Amino acid sequence: MRTAPHPIDADAGIRQIEDAEGYIASICFKTGPPAPVGVEVEHIAHTPEHPAAPLDTAALATTLAGHAPPTIAPDGPHLPLRHGGRLDIAPGGQIRLVARPQATLARLHTTVNTELGQLTEMVTRGGLRLSGAGIDPHRSARRVLSSRRYQAMAASFARRSSDGRTMMCATAGLRPEIAAGPADGLADRWAAVHELGPTLLAVFANSPVHAGRDTGWASTRMRTWYGIDPGRAGTVADGADPARAWARYALRAPLLCVRRPTGSWAVRPGVTFADWITGALPGRPTYDDLDYHLGTLFPLVRPRGHLQIRYLDTQPGGDWFAPVAVLAALLADRSTIDTARDLCAPAAGRWLEAARYGLTDAVVARTAPAVLDLALRVLERDGLPGGLHDEVASTVDHRFRQAWPHLHP
Repeated sequence: MRTAPHPIDADAGIRQIEDAEGYIASICFKTGPPAPVGVEVEHIAHTPEHPAAPLDTAALATTLAGHAPPTIAPDGPHLPLRHGGRLDIAPGGQIRLVARPQATLARLHTTVNTELGQLTEMVTRGGLRLSGAGIDPHRSARRVLSSRRYQAMAASFARRSSDGRTMMCATAGLRPEIAAGPADGLADRWAAVHELGPTLLAVFANSPVHAGRDTGWASTRMRTWYGIDPGRAGTVADGADPARAWARYALRAPLLCVRRPTGSWAVRPGVTFADWITGALPGRPTYDDLDYHLGTLFPLVRPRGHLQIRYLDTQPGGDWFAPVAVLAALLADRSTIDTARDLCAPAAGRWLEAARYGLTDAVVARTAPAVLDLALRVLERDGLPGGLHDEVASTVDHRFRQAWPHLHP
């Protein structure tokens, strides 16, 4: 596979599949010391008196004032939050806080909690409340934003099931963003973040109720992922060359849409980006088109220079910090990664069982305590301030108490 540098001209046409593969491989992992850590935190907003009522995006734009994003306030100033984070709005009105990466977990804790407090204050003044659940507990999926991208996305998802619409419009995720780390350890780091997934998904599952109904799933948000085309939302193969695997996954993924100056962005079913390169659609795709396509893929771990982990439910209040800190700790260094992979091996691949049963799955129940204990020991070793270490330990302990109350009187 040829390695293509980032093109000077983003509008240059892509002539060969190998050129696209090389380009993706050159940008997907920014390797180096694994210091910065970031997070995206989504929340679903309701009116407390009428939580099942549809969200009014005009009222939401007024509520968020100068911080409202272009999707609901195209003429607004789109101001950052107190520490440089920004707000986005998902198709169903979910509010996403995209925090700036920080050099330490302690600094991330401070900045994100400050900005979450700022967001909570704004929505409370506007007569809204953040639910803190991974799926809308009161409303069924309803799209409140309209754009040609979202129209094409809705049409594409609807061909398969209603799960894509639910994912778009009714789910809220917590997305830690962890550095890719040193180049010589990338394959192990990539494998570890997937193998740890079922255990951490189960520990932090937080979406059992959707639209007023107990679904029988610990993570109904993750259940929706199983109804989405795995070519867009499944796991990426691991192995010795994650960049190559991601490039192939991305080029074989079906196009969600094709941007056009006028008219619909919809594209006929089954056409992949590789097909577009070889002439399946009019015109030649550009590197800018390829960048856009990469942003329409939703695997459980997405490389964006860093590793964006997408398999966790959002958490209530300040509980977001525990899963982020745990993941960062388990990926802290090569020795820890090796130990973590050994400990989580029995549960690796048990995505469905973890989403359905959470910590009551027998295999995860045997695996999770040792994995979490390792994370807590690494956090203490690496100098996480005592109060923050206790906060993480308390959150984890609370999850075990919820799952196994008979063991924790």
